[in-house]
Amino acid sequence: MNLSPISRRSFVSQSTMGGLALASMLSREPLQAGVGLPAGLHHPPRAKRVIQLFMAGAASHIDMFDHKPELIKRHGKESDFGEHVEAFQNGLGPWMKSPFAFKRYGRCGKLLSEIVEPLGEVVDDISFVHNMVGKTGVHSQATYLQSTGFQLPGFPGAGSWVSYALGSENEDLPAFVVLPDHRGFASNGPKNWGSAFLPTHTQGTTIFPQRSNPIEDLHPQANFVTRESHGEGINLINQLNRMHQQKRPLDPRLDSRIRSYELAARLQLSATDALDLSNEPDHILKMYGLENPKKEYPKEINPEEETEYFGRKCLIARRLIERGVRFVQVWSGNDNGFPRRNWDSHEDMTRDHPSLSLGMARGTAGLIKDLKQRGLLEDTIIHWTTEFGRMPSSQGSKGRDHNPFVFTNWFAGGGFQGGMTHGESDQWGYKPLDRKNPTTVYDTYATMLHQLGFDHERLTVRHNSIDRRLTDVHGHVVTDILA
Repeated sequence: MNLSPISRRSFVSQSTMGGLALASMLSREPLQAGVGLPAGLHHPPRAKRVIQLFMAGAASHIDMFDHKPELIKRHGKESDFGEHVEAFQNGLGPWMKSPFAFKRYGRCGKLLSEIVEPLGEVVDDISFVHNMVGKTGVHSQATYLQSTGFQLPGFPGAGSWVSYALGSENEDLPAFVVLPDHRGFASNGPKNWGSAFLPTHTQGTTIFPQRSNPIEDLHPQANFVTRESHGEGINLINQLNRMHQQKRPLDPRLDSRIRSYELAARLQLSATDALDLSNEPDHILKMYGLENPKKEYPKEINPEEETEYFGRKCLIARRLIERGVRFVQVWSGNDNGFPRRNWDSHEDMTRDHPSLSLGMARGTAGLIKDLKQRGLLEDTIIHWTTEFGRMPSSQGSKGRDHNPFVFTNWFAGGGFQGGMTHGESDQWGYKPLDRKNPTTVYDTYATMLHQLGFDHERLTVRHNSIDRRLTDVHGHVVTDILA
């Protein structure tokens, strides 16, 4: 007789109704625990949840966080990189200094640009990584890489991996919530936060807080539907679904789909409450830049509008993690269009970056301060990222081309050491200063998972005969930035 142990997931897939009941319970729990550890973890965690801030279109590191005096000295002179440079477009014009002034902030004395000045209040809580490298200068592929760890479609988003690993803390809310730009999706759209080969319930649930209907199809729109009749309809659908499932006990897709429907019903109350800011006190609204919201804004991009929209998403992110959501992804910038409403500043750095940056910085600073005063920052990771950086040479007279060869990420909270910088870019901000030891997306996610209590090499799922993981076959924990 074969007495070899089997995993609980194998047991569930081979069982009948008793196993299905167990599957329903296990789906709300994390993976199998290590000995002596809380359920699912490989080692004691420093963090329980993540808020990821994604700047779609490629934010310029050298105009926000990575000050380059050499560009000031060489401004307007012919750019000479000392090697062949493959530009995405025609971005190899003269060297271009940042059009924005930098000054020092915090006890750490970090140099920050004037367009992210509000972050100066919290810079001592931030750990900067200036030697990030990508693989491509194409928006869609680079966005996939930063979102999923792979530059091709078909892989789970980082939030799906965290949701899968940690389980849910609140049955009435998704474990993974996405707050896109109010103007639309970034490159790839929902594929950035899909579950792919992970269970369906781990995919990101999209919420547009600024829209009259934040979650599509959540509430009935017909005026003849009453609350009572709507509830009766949901109960009937649930009964029919379970009857259908009983006849097909070995199909795990049915249970995932049914639980998605049941979650949608519970969301009608829980999500509505999470999105309601009416009871937030004035001093909290002001912290996020929401003290004077307007009904209409100018057609031109402006900092007031960007502050309100980004700050609102940051405040909602705080409300979501308070209610047990594991991973919240906040996006700034939609896909390419004109006039631009993203970070892809080919034409003019002074046109779009200041408004987007100030809005982002005000909302983010409010988020960090708010989490800190509530005691939530110590076990919440904030991760700021973008798909790549921008070139130190000019495109046209005022723009910058794509630079996948080096860019910036930063972390706050969740056991990360504040007020420090890891890795440097070269004197131009073109490539890492130490080209043999850059930081990659695999390293950032290995470090994030480490803080959440997981060994990134052991968090795997078998798919098409391959043990897949968020970090592919790469990655190491960046211990220098950990407290």
